[in-house]
Amino acid sequence: MMTLFGDPAVWLPLTFAALMSLSIVIYVVLDGFDLGVGVLFPFAEEDEKDRMVASIGPFWDANETWLVLAIGLLLVAFPAAHGAILTALYLPVAIMLVGLILRGVSFEFRVKAPPRWKGFWNGAFWGGSLLTSLSQGFMLGMYIMGLEYTWATFGFAVVTAIFLTVGYSFIGATWLIIKADGVLQEKAVGWAKGGIWGLILGMGAISIASPMVSPRIFEKWFSFPEILLLAPLPLMSGLLVALLWVALRRLPTADDSFAWFPFAAGTTLFILAFFGMAYSFYPYVVPDQLTIYEAASAPEALIIILAGTVFVLPVILGYTILAYMIFRGKATELTYY
Repeated sequence: MMTLFGDPAVWLPLTFAALMSLSIVIYVVLDGFDLGVGVLFPFAEEDEKDRMVASIGPFWDANETWLVLAIGLLLVAFPAAHGAILTALYLPVAIMLVGLILRGVSFEFRVKAPPRWKGFWNGAFWGGSLLTSLSQGFMLGMYIMGLEYTWATFGFAVVTAIFLTVGYSFIGATWLIIKADGVLQEKAVGWAKGGIWGLILGMGAISIASPMVSPRIFEKWFSFPEILLLAPLPLMSGLLVALLWVALRRLPTADDSFAWFPFAAGTTLFILAFFGMAYSFYPYVVPDQLTIYEAASAPEALIIILAGTVFVLPVILGYTILAYMIFRGKATELTYY
């Protein structure tokens, strides 16, 4: 069957891969910063923890919607890949869900519980954030390693779990630089200075490991002229890291100028890293096992799913943008009326 767009067996899987990638990168950035804020909890004073929660309270629900959308698209558009990936990652997915449940419950209970229980719920919030971050990093590492469990791949996944968690703490700290002021903002700058190394080391580990694991990826990156065409990616990343370091040494400023820059630069780094991964693994959705074309549902089914996605995606994007517009500005005292 041919359409005005060409062969639907080609453009439909590619379209859904792009939509799923968009959902994942938005999730990693948005839920990454609110997970990072939770990971930083032990380093803050009690009154500062309330302001930290207030800085993410209006957004965290909307942020997690992008994860639901990404997994939903994987299930309906690439069911064979969904089965292969979640079967291989069953345990870390279960741990991630436990972490997300802990976070969701803690958001409500830590504010409403009696004072003697507040410390417990603060710990639950930190624990849920840590479990979620570590499990996502572990899944990323196993995916890069081809979803095969050996001592070497398990060790690499543990390393990526730690680095992604520290990377989340970095982007969480940059979010607090925007949303906080006074002592908490100064602390956030210090946290960002430490967390940036996790982001750098994590990106470096993935960049080195991916071509080593797969000769196909090595060829995509280091053959000519691809190596020249792709050179701007590491160069831009290096420049952003240098600018970030300079900016963090100058913050905070009296007029709060450029408080937005570390978060914007960190977000760009995450996007560049994701773009590099997407290029490396294309056209595979399960590394070196299933391509997006082999794993895709029938074109007739994808057309119906696309019609629903065209309606749902703008709605999710719209209320996400609306939430960030309404609750812009500095975080204030956390209260429930």
